[in-house]
Amino acid sequence: MYTLTYESKSTGNPTVRDMEELMAHARARNHLEGITGCLIYYMGVFIQVLEGEKCNVLRLFERIKKDKRHSGVHLFSDDEIEERNFPDWAMGYCGIDKNTSGTKESEHFKKNLSLLVDLSASKNITAKLFWRRAKFLITSTN
Repeated sequence: MYTLTYESKSTGNPTVRDMEELMAHARARNHLEGITGCLIYYMGVFIQVLEGEKCNVLRLFERIKKDKRHSGVHLFSDDEIEERNFPDWAMGYCGIDKNTSGTKESEHFKKNLSLLVDLSASKNITAKLFWRRAKFLITSTN
């Protein structure tokens, strides 16, 4: 089993509908390929952790690097793992964009994600780095 975490910038300004369509497609494909993970989209930045069989995860990561919706794709951790951190998530998703930033919903999102990071009992360094990077992003971006 293998996991990786990357960060990238959105090349556009995806709408809620765009993200819903992206997630529906990703969940279906990931389920077929045995990939699980979590995606956070915050203020134009994607942070994602993927886990599954190494060849499947690396193939997906190559597609992401070529996807025109992403720029500056940066792998910041990868690891062999014993077990998944997101065994039941074909792809968990949390998102806040420029249209919802500063709203009550956005502030709840920040608070809840920060708490989740603090309480997370991640099983490997890649998952820990994913959660730490997510917390840094939401607490350092206005």
